[in-house]
Amino acid sequence: MDAHLEAKYRVLTSRLRPLGRILVAFSGGVDSTFVLKAALEACGAEVLAVTAVSPAVPVREVEEAKALAAFLQARHRLLRTAEMAEPNYVANPVNRCYFCKRELYGRLARLAAAEGYAAVVDGANRDDLSDWRPGRIAAGERAVLSPLVEAGFTKAEIRAASHALGLPTWDKPAMPCLASRFPYGTPITVGGLRRVDRAEAILRQHGFRELRVRHYGEAARIEVAPEELPRLLEPTLREAVTAALQGVGYRTVTVDPEGFRSGKLNAGLVAAGEGPASRPAGAAAGPRG
Repeated sequence: MDAHLEAKYRVLTSRLRPLGRILVAFSGGVDSTFVLKAALEACGAEVLAVTAVSPAVPVREVEEAKALAAFLQARHRLLRTAEMAEPNYVANPVNRCYFCKRELYGRLARLAAAEGYAAVVDGANRDDLSDWRPGRIAAGERAVLSPLVEAGFTKAEIRAASHALGLPTWDKPAMPCLASRFPYGTPITVGGLRRVDRAEAILRQHGFRELRVRHYGEAARIEVAPEELPRLLEPTLREAVTAALQGVGYRTVTVDPEGFRSGKLNAGLVAAGEGPASRPAGAAAGPRG
């Protein structure tokens, strides 16, 4: 790790150490794995990693979180959340993530209070402050701490530091919840979430790594990394993928010619007055898709 990152990492652990008992909101992604590693270094066995389980969380992500916690020798717990019982979440407004995170952070705060944890921490980083992430408002309401923000870590720095620390997540693609595949205003359903999960699993089986299957009811639109588009568009593979996605319930399957770009469904929010510029000063927000 270079001197600059090492200094930031020391700041991070020094901020975590006085907390003593820490509960980490742990998805198994790049950021939460990095903050869990730092928390374990700072506080050892007093750390508990908690992973949310719901229809919106890909099955493979839960399994990866379990494996990563074991790799880090962290105490780990699965926590079932009930955001699907919240009508405001199901309706899928532009601030859907707020209702999801309110449910998650509420449950984590109650768990922390019941079991004597001094703080709940998440993996938000400095880059998140400039994106449309309404879930961050819920974090503020529940006094969830974001030590990576406080230590000044950007996403690129987290990846670089994770690589230096030997964390297998250093180059893991972002994986926001499955609800992010639904255009705003399209109701979230358990059946639709499962269909997206199965469709994306099919694409991974064909070797695609960075991808999304956007859900438009009976229609699916595939996004893969621009450099992987030519392979997907090869007639034999495209026919196989189309047939497989039709097999999980999509009648129409198309490929986005622009390829994958994180946050694509948020593209019009700033112009509409719903994006970062419309947030209260200092408020950040929830996962992009």
